[in-house]
Amino acid sequence: MPVNKIEEIESENSGSSYHVPVLLKESVDALNIDPNGIYVDCTFGGGGHTREILSRLNKDGRLYAFDQDEDAKVNLPADSRLVFIPHNFRHLSRFLRLHKVSEVDGILADLGVSSHQFNEPTRGFSIRFDAPLDMRMDKGGEKTAADLLREKNAEELQYIFQEYGEVTNSKTLAILLADQTKHAPIKTINDLKSSISTVVKGNPNKYFAQVFQALRMEVNDETGALADLLAQSATVLKSGGRLSVITFHSIEDRLVKNFFRQGSPTDVVSDPIYGIKTLPPFEAFNKKPIEPSKEEINRNPRSRSARLRVGVRRMKNEE
Repeated sequence: MPVNKIEEIESENSGSSYHVPVLLKESVDALNIDPNGIYVDCTFGGGGHTREILSRLNKDGRLYAFDQDEDAKVNLPADSRLVFIPHNFRHLSRFLRLHKVSEVDGILADLGVSSHQFNEPTRGFSIRFDAPLDMRMDKGGEKTAADLLREKNAEELQYIFQEYGEVTNSKTLAILLADQTKHAPIKTINDLKSSISTVVKGNPNKYFAQVFQALRMEVNDETGALADLLAQSATVLKSGGRLSVITFHSIEDRLVKNFFRQGSPTDVVSDPIYGIKTLPPFEAFNKKPIEPSKEEINRNPRSRSARLRVGVRRMKNEE
């Protein structure tokens, strides 16, 4: 499945809201909320999914919300049942232990970039604005996209553009950028767009969006963070607990699908006779991903590439 639905379509993400939650009812319904339960929202963002979960909890329920972007704090509701953890969700089990939580009833993750991040010029996520080439979700992170372009060689850049953006001419693009950065650093969005203008294939906006997606995913180690989350979810979810994951492109969707099917986000070579020998920790709740309705896509065009997969934690003595 190619990455043919780029997360950002520029003309459609210029709204004023911080972030419109995608597949809101479907993703929270899938958690099968216990009003007394303990839940995790791995991607707090604008707080839409968090508020929906809180609305289904009673006074004894608890919700832990993660977000590495400090801008998200402005959206926190005043609710004693909510604990906000300003860190990447890849540290899920560590911070739950710090809060003396050994097991939870459900976990939700809405992956990708918030509308706020796309719409804030200084963050460097959008091709619409000229700004420093940053792309860090955690503004305290060490490396920016500009640093990445300066430090990576052509072979490394080709892998990034090929794997995370499926850029058709990734080798040509990588060689061009590696050569250009030897002579002058690429520091801004316009620097990058100007530098690669001669090798653009097809629709320029789509091409630039693929390049930006690839750089952003590398800067933030998004696939690594997702793999860490998936592995840790198996250790912190109760038997019968639900993991609800919304993805926005095929790379993430494939990792989640593989994890539910075989217990690993990467492709596993099964035994030709016995198949996969160990039972994966999750059973897929939905064999095919749940997609947004036409009504939701009309309301929020960004949702059109969203896919929801849900896993149910098996009884731990079954593994």
